[in-house]
Amino acid sequence: MLTIHDLSFAWADGTPVFDGLELAFGPGRTGLVGVNGSGKSTLLRLMAGELTPAQGSVRATGVVGYLPQNLPLGVARTVSDLLGITAARRALHAIERGEATEADYADVVWDVEERARGELDRLGLRDVELDRTVAGLSGGETVLTGLAAQFLREPDVLLLDEPTNNLDLDARRRLYDAVLAWRRTLVVVSHDRTLLGLVDQIAELPSGRVFGGDYTAYEEILAVEQQAAERGVRTAEGELRRQRRDLADARVKLDRRLRYGRKMEEQKREPKIIMGARKRQAQVSAGKHRNLHEEKVEQARERLAEAEEAVRDDAGIRVVLPATAVPSGRTVLSLPLDGLSVTDHDISEISVASVFPGKELTRLVVRGPERIALVGPNGSGKTTLLERIATHVRAPGSPDGVFVPTRYLPQRLDILDDGLSVLGNVRAAAPETSAHAARAGLARFLFRGARVDQLAGTLSGGERFRAVLAALLLAEPQLLLLDEPTNNLDLVSVRQLAQALSAYRGALIVASHDLPFLESIGPTRRIDTSGLVGKQLDR
Repeated sequence: MLTIHDLSFAWADGTPVFDGLELAFGPGRTGLVGVNGSGKSTLLRLMAGELTPAQGSVRATGVVGYLPQNLPLGVARTVSDLLGITAARRALHAIERGEATEADYADVVWDVEERARGELDRLGLRDVELDRTVAGLSGGETVLTGLAAQFLREPDVLLLDEPTNNLDLDARRRLYDAVLAWRRTLVVVSHDRTLLGLVDQIAELPSGRVFGGDYTAYEEILAVEQQAAERGVRTAEGELRRQRRDLADARVKLDRRLRYGRKMEEQKREPKIIMGARKRQAQVSAGKHRNLHEEKVEQARERLAEAEEAVRDDAGIRVVLPATAVPSGRTVLSLPLDGLSVTDHDISEISVASVFPGKELTRLVVRGPERIALVGPNGSGKTTLLERIATHVRAPGSPDGVFVPTRYLPQRLDILDDGLSVLGNVRAAAPETSAHAARAGLARFLFRGARVDQLAGTLSGGERFRAVLAALLLAEPQLLLLDEPTNNLDLVSVRQLAQALSAYRGALIVASHDLPFLESIGPTRRIDTSGLVGKQLDR
C-alpha cells in the first residue's frame, strides 16, 4: 500500500509540479498516465524517496522498488552490480575458496547466483553473464536487467517508469507475463497501450483522478465526458447568444420609451411635475431592466467559461520539421557494413514486408528522401548502425561518407548539458539560430515562458526528449537518424510526431519496436539487423 497526502512539489527554479495531490495505491496494477510534463516520472521519484516533497507526505507499507527510465550506467559497472548482488557473490566465492571472514558470512546469500540466473533467464537474458559490463548491453538488455534486479528484491511496491522502452516484441511479452503475475502493488508509467491494457485501474495526472479498468475503459470514460462537456459548451454558447439578443432587444425598447418620453415632454401634454416624475421613474426602471439583462449576459459568460474548462485540451507537441528536401537522385550516404549482418527489403507497407525475401547487404547506400525502418531484436546492432552513420568522418578521396547535414536522436538522452537551461542547450546545438527562433521552436515542443530557462538536469524523460528533438530540428538536417523516438512520448505526442515525419521530405532512418508507429510514417525500405533473410517483422 502506498498513500500520497496533500503532496506539493516544485523544482529548485520555482517550476511547480504538484499542489495538494491526493492518491492511494493498493494491491494490484495501476497505470499512471498524463501528458508530457504532468509529473509522472517526478511522482515516481517522490514515491521512491529520491525526491523530497515541499509539503505533504508519501507513506509506503514495506519495501519500495523503482525502475527509472534511465538507469545509471558507469563504464565499469557490471550486470552483477546492477542486480545488486555483487557483495553477496563476493562473500559466497570467498567462502567457497576457504578465505571467508565473519563479514562474508553476514553478507552471503547461498542461492544468489541461481536466483539471479533464474530471473535473467525468465526475461530472455540467457546469454548475459553476471560479470559482463552494463555499458556493453543494448538498451533493451539494460532495461530487462534492471527489471530482473527489481524482481530479485521482491518489493512490496514496484514502480516502473516506461519499462517497455527499447524492448523488442519477445522481451515485451516476457515483461507482460511478469506484470500479470505480480500480486503486490505495482504502479507503471507507460505509453505502451498493450501494457496499459493489463492494469486494474488508471490514475491520471495532474488531476489525481482514478478510473477503474484498463486504458481502453479510461479512454471510453473520457470520450463520454468529453462529449458531455462539448454539449455543455454548445448549450452555454446558445444561452449566451440568447441573453445578448435579449439585452439588445431590451436596449431598443428602452430607447423607444425614452424617445417617447422626450416627445411628450416637448409637446407639453401633461403638467411639468407629472412628466418629470414619469421621466425619473422611467429612467430608474430602464436602469434596473438594463442591469438585469447585463447581469444575465455576465452569468451566461461565466457558465460558458466553466463549460469550456470542462473540455479537455491534452496538448501534444507540435512537431514542425524543417522544410528541407533531398533530390531523389542524390546520394545521402554510402558506408560499408563491416561486422554487421544486415538484410535489405524494399517495401510499400511494413506489415507485409516479411513475405518478400530480402538480400544481404555489405554496403548501405541511401539515395534521395528514402524512409528506412530499421528493425531487429535487442542487441542485433540497430543502435550500432545508427551510431556508425552519425559519427562517420569522411577521409579525403574516400567513396565512403555521409553527404548531407545529419542529426541523430539516440536512445539514451545524455547529449544535453544538465548544467545549462533548455534554451542554452538548444543554442549550443544550433548556434546559428537566433534567440527568438530558438524560443519559437521550443514553444512548439511545449517549452514556453520561464520553462525555457529550466535546467536540463531537472527535466523528466519526456521533457528531455522534447528538448533534444527541438535542438536537432532547429539545425535543419537533411538526414534524420532516430533511435526508438517514441520511448519518452505520451500517446498524443506520438501521433503528432508520426504526422510530422510523414510530411518530412528529407531522408529518414528510424529504429523502433513500435510497429504501428513505423507503419504510420510510410517507410519505403526495411533494413533488418537480425541477419535472417525474409525474417518476419515483430508483431
